Amino acid sequence: MDSTSNRAVMLELVDVSHSYHARRANFERGIHRVLDNVSLALRRGETLGVIGGNGAGKTTLLRLMAGIVAPSSGLIRRAPGASCSLLTLGLGFQPNLTGRDNARLSALLQGATRQQAEACLESIQAFSELGVSFDEPVKTYSQGMRARLGFSTALQTHVDVLLIDEVLSVGDRRFREKAAAAMRDRITGEQTVVLVSHSDRQIADMCDRAAWIDGGRLRALGGVDEVLEQYNA
Repeated sequence: MDSTSNRAVMLELVDVSHSYHARRANFERGIHRVLDNVSLALRRGETLGVIGGNGAGKTTLLRLMAGIVAPSSGLIRRAPGASCSLLTLGLGFQPNLTGRDNARLSALLQGATRQQAEACLESIQAFSELGVSFDEPVKTYSQGMRARLGFSTALQTHVDVLLIDEVLSVGDRRFREKAAAAMRDRITGEQTVVLVSHSDRQIADMCDRAAWIDGGRLRALGGVDEVLEQYNA
């Protein structure tokens, strides 16, 4: 993949930490630190893979990047006017609305005009392979159907920074391969992506750089092969 080192910074985290109050077994309140002094920069057109075990802080990192939650300390800088979308299972869907209405709403929230939102609905329905379920309430969907709807909506509408949380690992094998191929097409263009995955192969195939999060700390950041080697060691 081409170097992105000379491209504009789209998103930057500077000494970002995040914690929340948790009630312990003895009913005392303690502070649980999810992320601890994480710093990194994401450049235009770059795909950054994020790896780490369950509970490492990967999803919290994406939620902070998307602006869904604010950091307890540190700074998050976004390029002026840059739009971010977090693609994860069921996030942001209104369960009583149909797939079509949710897709339309998602497109509008990502900055599309009403005309643009309407124009992409046919493509979203076709790629998601939801058929008649596209016009049924999302509350009737399985997790896999929600993932297909979310991925297809994000794929067919444009955002500056696309944040993906394990969605490419959901669904049947054929759809996973189709989704991965579509993501590769996006990656070869100007799409900026942060991809959380447990798959070393997926990170190696799709990403320019990798970040290893462990215990809320950034243990490694750099070339994919180097970071994967440290993670697997």
